Amino acid sequence: MIPLAAPDATMYWLSRRTRNDQFLLYCFAEPARTDSALRAEILQRCAAVPELRLRLHDDPMGLAYPRWTRAEPTAAHIEQHRLPGPHWPELLAALGRLTGTGVDAQVAPWRVHIFRGIRDSPVSDPQVTVVVLQISHALVDGHGASRIARALFAGPTPPGPGPAPMSSGKPGTAEDEYARPVGAEAPEPDEDLSLRGAGEPISQAEPERCPPAERDLASPGESAMVPGTVQVPTQRGARPSVISVRLAALRAAVTLPVGVVRTVRRGMAAARARNELAALTAAGRIPPPGPGYPPGPLNRPAEVAGHAVRMLVCAAKDFRVPGFSVTVVGLTAVSIALERYLLGRGEEVTRMGAQVPMALPPRRGVRNNYRSLGVDLAAGEPDPRRRAAAIAAELAARRERARHPLHEAQGAVDAVLPPLLLRRDVRDYPIDTTPDRITGHTVVSSVNRGPADLAFGGAPVRFTGGFPALGAVMHLTHGLHGLGETVTLSVHADPGVVDLDTYAGHLRDALSELPALRD
Repeated sequence: MIPLAAPDATMYWLSRRTRNDQFLLYCFAEPARTDSALRAEILQRCAAVPELRLRLHDDPMGLAYPRWTRAEPTAAHIEQHRLPGPHWPELLAALGRLTGTGVDAQVAPWRVHIFRGIRDSPVSDPQVTVVVLQISHALVDGHGASRIARALFAGPTPPGPGPAPMSSGKPGTAEDEYARPVGAEAPEPDEDLSLRGAGEPISQAEPERCPPAERDLASPGESAMVPGTVQVPTQRGARPSVISVRLAALRAAVTLPVGVVRTVRRGMAAARARNELAALTAAGRIPPPGPGYPPGPLNRPAEVAGHAVRMLVCAAKDFRVPGFSVTVVGLTAVSIALERYLLGRGEEVTRMGAQVPMALPPRRGVRNNYRSLGVDLAAGEPDPRRRAAAIAAELAARRERARHPLHEAQGAVDAVLPPLLLRRDVRDYPIDTTPDRITGHTVVSSVNRGPADLAFGGAPVRFTGGFPALGAVMHLTHGLHGLGETVTLSVHADPGVVDLDTYAGHLRDALSELPALRD
């Protein structure tokens, strides 16, 4: 069995309190194959992906970190949905309901949803098929989830399952198959869409407001579990023996004092690193930290009342502006639309910020490798090009600071934090309390999902999208996803807080004004 690293365990424990699953959407031309043939194809492909042959086993005594154990994919993992009508609005409504659900990683940490025969989509095909990969954030981050999706839809169907991702070693050892995910190449943290592989964001607060193992990876939460946890029958696979479970708990109990000592020692080193970081900042050698923002009208503390989504599918050439990355162009459009939306509601707009995830180099044995940045959106700047330039400069400064090696000292503390203490901190963290300062008023996650060489049932892919999670003080999020010659700007909102159709209209208008950035 493979133990979870501290950041991944935090993601799992947070999922017991809130919704933080990832939803990766791929739209294909309508395949000519039958429903059963398509389900068989996707199931066969799932069986060849090591990460999709796992489920989680938690320590009932809470002394050890949860562990991954083998579990073969079954037909219960694949769900084909029947909608009231075959049109795009019915699909959007179904996706809204879907984003309010969560998988149970102890039963199955992923699920595939299929919607066939959808008409009036954003592309010219008379009908399309939409496939959504729903996957636990404990299993992979956004970069890993995109690699898994590519394995499901790229190339010929594999002849059979690959090697089982099991190991008796510690995470990150040479024999640990889970430490070498499908696609095994290291991510390029700044490949454009400049945040390739950044996970779907789940952080809403400044790092010091987050649970200890998630200083930069905290999830926005709701004050209680919402209905809709996805359940599938228990699949066949390796069931941990009582002896192995008790041995793991005993090992954790015996090493608890050692873990506490190591945590204290590394905590002292982290304090020294923070002091050094402050000195470098004062000397002007690295950019200062983001100032944070007071919560705005979109950040009122309340349980998420519902989920609604929209997708604006654009030509990639519209986002290719000399001097600016695709991410900056997308942030500029969000900045313009959000300011107009708030002003139209009679709100005062002085400062606006977006929380933007940045991919980090992979750490052996750790599945969630990214940090959330707070980027100022240059509210009040009337000239679109100057606004984009200000956003680009701010994003560059935030990246420079986030990449400084001194930030790794806190990660070293988290790596040795005893699971009993981390579990307690995640359990007690006030995710339903609005902090005085937040990283951003909305989320913009930017991910390049590669070339459009994917297919499902022989039908080519048209575009991709995704919906970053909502939380108790984060009621509007955006996904910016590139695939081939398309870029999709997806919007996920709580309709109890955001008038999504009005906001999407402002966003559509802002996208139509992107040519002004070339002037």
